[in-house]
Amino acid sequence: MHIYMLLSADKERILRFITFHPLKPMPRSMRTTSAVLISTLLAIVSLNAAPQRFDLSARASQIDPQAKAHPEIGFLLEKGGKPQDIEHACVDTRAPSQGKLVIWLMGYNAELFGKLSSYGLNAIQVHYANGWFGKLYAGPPPQDDLFLSNIRLEAATGKDVSKAVDIPGPDSIMGRSYQFVKWLDHENPLGGWHQFLTPDGGGLRWDKVILSGVSHGSTTAARMAKAVKVDRVVLFSGPRDQYEIWQKLPSATPGNRIFAFSHVLDDGWIGDHYRRSWQMMDLQQYGPIVNVDQAVPPYGNTRRLTTAADVKGDHQRAHSSVVPGGAAVKDASGKYVHEAVWHYLFTHSVDEVGKPVPADPDCWLDQRQKRP
Repeated sequence: MHIYMLLSADKERILRFITFHPLKPMPRSMRTTSAVLISTLLAIVSLNAAPQRFDLSARASQIDPQAKAHPEIGFLLEKGGKPQDIEHACVDTRAPSQGKLVIWLMGYNAELFGKLSSYGLNAIQVHYANGWFGKLYAGPPPQDDLFLSNIRLEAATGKDVSKAVDIPGPDSIMGRSYQFVKWLDHENPLGGWHQFLTPDGGGLRWDKVILSGVSHGSTTAARMAKAVKVDRVVLFSGPRDQYEIWQKLPSATPGNRIFAFSHVLDDGWIGDHYRRSWQMMDLQQYGPIVNVDQAVPPYGNTRRLTTAADVKGDHQRAHSSVVPGGAAVKDASGKYVHEAVWHYLFTHSVDEVGKPVPADPDCWLDQRQKRP
């Protein structure tokens, strides 16, 4: 193939061919020439591809035929004739790549994904079992103080650890994230998704993953990070599970890699649910709770951030105001007041930490008992 033909060829098709058609065994004398050819092709693709933002989506059930619905816990592929298993991804090749993949554990948030991609992060939102909460958890606290913990862990990993649900690997967060990234690598090779796959292509590089979510997704992200070592965890309005003890279990992900941000009018904050989890996770070892309204980055390098930004006294808005979107607070110019906070949470060096502080004696830890 002549060089002018390569230059005019579809660059994604070239890269996809290289990625999915490895060279067959050949005499040693030919290997150097082939390696040079591959390097040349990759260079052509890189030089001629216009940097841009890619927004992609696909149904989990179309990506992986093993993906199934679990209607008994409200985990559906379709509802009322409409797909429920659409997954989203975003990457912006105009931003220098950070080599990290954010897995967002809640509904798709286009504003958030825009921020993440501008930071040089790849981001995906996967369809996973979270509707079980209203079906399996109601009334008084369960007798088992790891009841929710085990459901969350099974939803995350697909391992059979809960008697309340049956969520196999292909329908877990780990399974669906892997299949989605593998699909993205094929469909959008210019997005650099291959860097998040293991060398043999059989799994994800979890050491390159940032788990994040808000509310229910925040709690599941924190629980998952206890069992799976990831690069970072970013928690919005959470974690909760105020009657459970999983927060103090040994953690595969070190505490310095866990960042949290909540609004002080959020019911979960007022009830000490979030503060309790932060303290049980020993995040006080990395600095005090800092009100971002009265501080500037890097906020003393702490891992625990709060805000009292004006949400007109609306507790529900407070719950969602800590992430980009319609509930987030803007200044007089129309700019989000927490821009610097979001950048800090997702990009601040995990090696830079604040000074340890004592545990808060006023924090309501035993929430099975009446508040002191």
